[in-house]
Amino acid sequence: MKKRIGMLLCCFSLILSGCSLSLKNEDKVVQESNSKKGEDAIIPRYSISNDYYKTILPFKPSKTRGAVVANIDNRLDISEFELGLMRIVQEQYSTKDYLYQEGQLLSKKTVESWLKRKYTPSQFKQKQDALKSANLKPSSITNDGLNPIQTDTKNLTEDQKAKQAPIFLNSILEQDYLKKNGKEVKVEGVAIGLAMNSVYYYQEEHGYPRELKIPQDEMIKQGKAIAQEILTRVRKMDEFKDIPITFAIFRQQSQSSVVPGNYVAMTSVSGNDFSISNWDKINEKYYLFPSAAATADYRDDAMKMVNFKSDIENYFPNYTGVVGTGFYKDNELIQLKIDIPMQFYGKAEVIAFTQYVAGLMMDHFPSYLKVETNIFSSNGQEALIVKDVDAKEPSVHIYN
Repeated sequence: MKKRIGMLLCCFSLILSGCSLSLKNEDKVVQESNSKKGEDAIIPRYSISNDYYKTILPFKPSKTRGAVVANIDNRLDISEFELGLMRIVQEQYSTKDYLYQEGQLLSKKTVESWLKRKYTPSQFKQKQDALKSANLKPSSITNDGLNPIQTDTKNLTEDQKAKQAPIFLNSILEQDYLKKNGKEVKVEGVAIGLAMNSVYYYQEEHGYPRELKIPQDEMIKQGKAIAQEILTRVRKMDEFKDIPITFAIFRQQSQSSVVPGNYVAMTSVSGNDFSISNWDKINEKYYLFPSAAATADYRDDAMKMVNFKSDIENYFPNYTGVVGTGFYKDNELIQLKIDIPMQFYGKAEVIAFTQYVAGLMMDHFPSYLKVETNIFSSNGQEALIVKDVDAKEPSVHIYN
């Protein structure tokens, strides 16, 4: 087995040299904007993988930057919400022909107002009156929240209010996809992700935290209705004129979950559509190995992990555990990420263990499966092993 020690350092050097080349032979374009005069931009010459889009430069942060991180509690959901949406739209916008840009069409103020509850007329008037009393402009508050109204009924307990009107919509993510035409680039499509709660957290009367599980069917129903309302609103905005839009519904996991949530439904409308006619089901899910759920639903895959773990235990006494996260699409395991924490007493031991694990990865897992293994110690990450699809040998990096 060939070892590519120092692989990541070499890749980093290639990236730096690639940047140097691209600056000398940069692909200069004019990006269409809302202003009369277009903005100068650069398209990078190189892409690190066909799985990722080139990003137009200079980089423009999303106008709602930080909103997703602030609203979503589970850090695993934050990453999957963004990358999962990018993965879904690749069937429409290929990484070869399109460029990626963080959302520039929806303002932060707009998104924040949409994430609130809808007020009853009396609630809205009360809030306006409160602003007047504080010498603030009543117009600074809007009543266009997309979450359900919570009634004024004083006889309801907090539990009853939660069941009557939980918060469904937790975050909105916009992604823009651009295409080059001659020396000009402009937005050719927009993707909007809707992060929906699977659990609604609230406080009961005495301040104790409580949670309400939201059935997936009800969550999807609400997500579809919210997507239609957003489509109706954005079609009134000049920024979205004649632009195709893809909506995707993301079901968040609970705050304590050790695996991320997943997208459950998506739809696409053309640039002149004002209504959504149908939705496609997305069959994706993450499983933890080992877990009762993985064993019940995918016993063969679970046993592969058990045997992999057993072989490690047989030869290395300092082993402390193997934890895997499997990504399934259409009930097929597509990608497996494994974390192995170890106690090491020297670099030679790290090298020996890494070599052994790399061989086990090739022996235990099928060629069609991409597997990434990260080996850790109390000092941080010690090694990275990647087995790509149909690879005859893994790529190995041992950190200095």
